[in-house]
Amino acid sequence: MKRANSENSGGSTAESSGHNTPENDEPGFPPTKRLLARSEERGDSDTEEIRQKMNGCGRVNGEAIEEDRIAILDSGAQYGKVIDRRVREQNVFSEMFPLATTAKQICETGKFKGIIISGGPNSVYAPGAPTVDPAIFSCGLPVFGICYGFQLLNKWAGGGVSREKVREDGQTEVLLTHGDSVSPATVASGFRIIASSGQHVAGIAHEKEHLYGVQFHPEVDLTLHGRQIFHNFLYNICKCKGGFTMRSREQICIDEIRQTVGEENKVLVLVSGGVDSAVCAALLHKSLGKDRVTAIHVDNGFMRYNESDSVIKSLNALDLNVHRYNSWPEFFSGTVNCDRKGPKLDQTIDPETKRQIIGNTFMRVKDRVMDELNLKQHEYFLAQGTLRPDLIESASSLASGHADTIKTHHNDTALVRELRKTGRVIEPLKDFHKDEVRELGSSLGLPDHIVHRHPFPGPGLAIRIICADRPYRCADFDETSIKLNILANLGREYQSNGERAFRDDICTSLEGWDLSLLTNSLDEIHTTLLPIKSVGVQGDSRSYSYVAALSSSAKPIPWILFEKIASLVPKILHNVNRIVYVFGDPILYPIENITKTHLTRESVQKLQLADHLATDALFGRDENGEKDKYLNDVSKVVQQMPVVMLPVHFDRDPFTQPNSYQHSFCVRPFITADFMTGVAALPGRDIPEENLFAMAEQIKRLVPGTSRVMIDLTSKPPGTTEWE
Repeated sequence: MKRANSENSGGSTAESSGHNTPENDEPGFPPTKRLLARSEERGDSDTEEIRQKMNGCGRVNGEAIEEDRIAILDSGAQYGKVIDRRVREQNVFSEMFPLATTAKQICETGKFKGIIISGGPNSVYAPGAPTVDPAIFSCGLPVFGICYGFQLLNKWAGGGVSREKVREDGQTEVLLTHGDSVSPATVASGFRIIASSGQHVAGIAHEKEHLYGVQFHPEVDLTLHGRQIFHNFLYNICKCKGGFTMRSREQICIDEIRQTVGEENKVLVLVSGGVDSAVCAALLHKSLGKDRVTAIHVDNGFMRYNESDSVIKSLNALDLNVHRYNSWPEFFSGTVNCDRKGPKLDQTIDPETKRQIIGNTFMRVKDRVMDELNLKQHEYFLAQGTLRPDLIESASSLASGHADTIKTHHNDTALVRELRKTGRVIEPLKDFHKDEVRELGSSLGLPDHIVHRHPFPGPGLAIRIICADRPYRCADFDETSIKLNILANLGREYQSNGERAFRDDICTSLEGWDLSLLTNSLDEIHTTLLPIKSVGVQGDSRSYSYVAALSSSAKPIPWILFEKIASLVPKILHNVNRIVYVFGDPILYPIENITKTHLTRESVQKLQLADHLATDALFGRDENGEKDKYLNDVSKVVQQMPVVMLPVHFDRDPFTQPNSYQHSFCVRPFITADFMTGVAALPGRDIPEENLFAMAEQIKRLVPGTSRVMIDLTSKPPGTTEWE
């Protein structure tokens, strides 16, 4: 799988201006809108000063505000906020607006030098699809449309957009995330094609009118030259001066905390031990002092092996004085609603419901803890280490007006949103991404083992146990199984007319896409469609679809071939969003039923052990936690490695062993910088095979009731980092 590469995909926007803008400068994100609202509500004396800051004039705390600004119109993209970040990294101030914002509203300030329209989950032809003021494209300001914004531009100019057989979700030559596309024949008159990806038009330009559009995502880290494309749009086309310099983001956060909390109130902060909550707690401690901050760690029963013990030790070493509460019984018996009616967590299958129960239970435990500690609700704000990706994937209005819900994060459930409405929630990191939080943590003096700790979701192992009480088999299951096998073995000769026709149709549809590795392979790839569901993101929207398993007797294991298949399958089979490789002999029997699985102490303990063994192998340790001379420490190569328990029992003859009792485990070594996109770490290229073989062997041998071990080969998109 290629990393996204837009070196030749930007046309005019890909020509270097030579302007010197260091990529590592602090971008800064002043929370001016939030400060203004609170300032007006309280009648503060600095209300007008903050308003001037929003209008691009005057000074705040002695700092001059640069008047060059870029307007970003939000279509609901999963990566919309990353665009804002990329602009600010180039020392240009940016503001995000709803897509419906008019050209007059933008132009009347006289401050904006250009407009960027983000991507989004919709089709431009869908009923009720969000649209843009047509005057945006003729108002005289340069416009840069990305993905959905590109399609709006082409449609406005008289071009066409069509739904394709082949979805472009993932990394080809550039990162594409949409099922709609523009062909050379449907490019609007007056525009020239400046980039292509196979048969798809990936970029267009109308230099005279300063209108540009790209189908791919230059804002994400997977696009190698994306920063250069933004740089050229801002400086070559919009003629920005690059004078936006802000004080450190640490000071911005501290100012926001102090202004929000005031001089008398206090803060309760929930800390999991991860970098987000630890940095949040450290900021609060520095802003308000130890006596005004109460930190609690809630063990919800879904932490990793012995994790709560190490969390308390690490955080107390930072002088945070964390209170620990073992509350797993409340979580296992928790429900979505406060009245305790409805299914309990240990009876719940749906991952969204699991997330909502856990998030709401955190709020209830928080209230109980405050009562036990004699903390008065009206004196306390609740602080959370919420990040920008959390809000985007939860479709929070704080991040976007049009985003599709990918998964509800535990820190953005209904109860949290209700509490936000009262103004009693403070989230100083809500405009940050993971890598930025790590930088902030380092500047705050947090130790490396906290700053660079692998992310662990708030719901913990609860969303890494795929719960099910029946197999997931829609009417298309058998047909999808057949097509999956053909896609993985394109070089095979097929006897059936229907199979040959499907293969030929696919090869024709993928003209320009390098299929030689697939069509020339002599290895037989065994495919097994699993009757379970996994969460993904396709076309900026949430998908909940099948998982495809690959296996083979080929030695050495053809990892590059498997990676190619993993990239191809979701493009053709839109009801499959995740592909795994199964270690060991080929899978010969179909999986027709599943092992009934719910959240129990036993299932959690099994996953804790599997996760512990896999993590030790990732760090180059043996099953006893000692350094293994045969394994490398590759923990810094991958940024996250979820271990997932699946209700799948392989190697059963359905006639002699009809019942399913065992579980399988899947490791997901994931390489990413921004945690919005990323690629699966491939054995033999990114990480040594020996580490993966050690994980598979130890889990199979030491975790009771283990059927098989797998590795996730799916990029993001189309597969999310987590499975639920």
